[in-house]
Amino acid sequence: MAALPLSPDEPPLPGTQAPGDLLRLGTLNLLRWIAIGGQIIALLAAQFWLEIRLPLGLCLLVVGASVIVNLISVFIFPESTRLTERQVFFTLLFDLTQLATLLMLTGGLTNPFALLFLAPVTISATALEGRATLVLGTVALVLVSVVALFAVPMSMGDGTIFALPRLFSFGFWLAIVIGIVFLGIYAHRVAAEIHAMQDALLATQMALARAQKLTDLGGVVAAAAHELGTPLATIKLVSAELMEELENHPDLRDDAQLIRDQADRCRDILRSMGQAGKDDRLMRQGPLSLVLREAAEPHLKRGKAVHFTLPDSDPVVQRQPEILHGLRNLIQNAVDFADANVWVDAEWRGDRLVLRIVDDGPGYPPHLLGRMGEPFLRNRKADPAQRPGYEGMGLGMFIAKTLLERTGARLSFANAQPEAMADRRGAIVEVIWPANRILAETGALGENPLNS
Repeated sequence: MAALPLSPDEPPLPGTQAPGDLLRLGTLNLLRWIAIGGQIIALLAAQFWLEIRLPLGLCLLVVGASVIVNLISVFIFPESTRLTERQVFFTLLFDLTQLATLLMLTGGLTNPFALLFLAPVTISATALEGRATLVLGTVALVLVSVVALFAVPMSMGDGTIFALPRLFSFGFWLAIVIGIVFLGIYAHRVAAEIHAMQDALLATQMALARAQKLTDLGGVVAAAAHELGTPLATIKLVSAELMEELENHPDLRDDAQLIRDQADRCRDILRSMGQAGKDDRLMRQGPLSLVLREAAEPHLKRGKAVHFTLPDSDPVVQRQPEILHGLRNLIQNAVDFADANVWVDAEWRGDRLVLRIVDDGPGYPPHLLGRMGEPFLRNRKADPAQRPGYEGMGLGMFIAKTLLERTGARLSFANAQPEAMADRRGAIVEVIWPANRILAETGALGENPLNS
């Protein structure tokens, strides 16, 4: 079985992968291909149809830079790669610089396509933070001014120089500057309100979930505190009396003091639990073998054999709902498309836990490997007998990928190589967690954050 191509970088933390990875690389590549096609058509039409004299070689060289960047992106990174904010910023900066260079060679602001300066700034305003948009907008304003002052004049076929009246040129420059500023502020404000609403909805859901847990726990805690209050008070009273009677027996007096201190400790614990409950770690952790079997449990009796291979040590890992539901979706997908067997292998690679789920089915369609994990991707067909009465929407893999990435995992998809291992010839999904993101904390109870 061939190993999956994995990046050596550490998996991103939650909050950098989910909200921070904003745009799909395939989307920006598609937009750049459209821009490249439009630029080539415009250059050829101006040169041969409108008979405008242009430095066509230099212009095509500038367009070729965009072609090279796009080809590198297509062949090195999967289409579904999500760009970080820094990557989006430099991508837009490159597009802005390429556009400015092309305009400088084709007449500057006398070229009507100078209006395209607005596009990168508007995308930045909707996708990036205010500071990045401010920097990109400032660069755009500088480039517009440089293009207006130092562009190569546009020459017509008879050798005459095409030039606009100075007032019109200034007005066009001012219109682009105002457009950059206005659209940047407008788009950023609208996007900020949308993101704020999404964050508010997420915070509301988390608060409701916490409130429900506290409501369920509150009655039990209150009853326990009430029932244990009297015995603890009795223990404290009796231990105080014993301490007075054992003044001449230091060892026994120390024992009575210990009993009293422990009674006080029990009182403090009950008081803390009565405020907001303890963080029950035992409910959110378990041995890796049990977590994997719990995730696979609904699919163990569906006529396919599920084989587990675990590391020598059975580490105690976090039992988060995101992990259980994400792994359950991945195992379900493997069982759905497997002919007879599914393998769930776990191993340590240095300080990382690697989980690999493999089936002996037809595998992923090669042309969709770069898009695995996107929503509404339904091209991997299953025999109706494998999924009776089920017609999916292509959201299972997307949900699994999203949930697991929130826990700090990185997912990779590939097809097994039959020559490497004949029985494992189907699809492979590999999930990798850093040890500090998957291993559980020690201890049964922890302080509830609501108590601080």
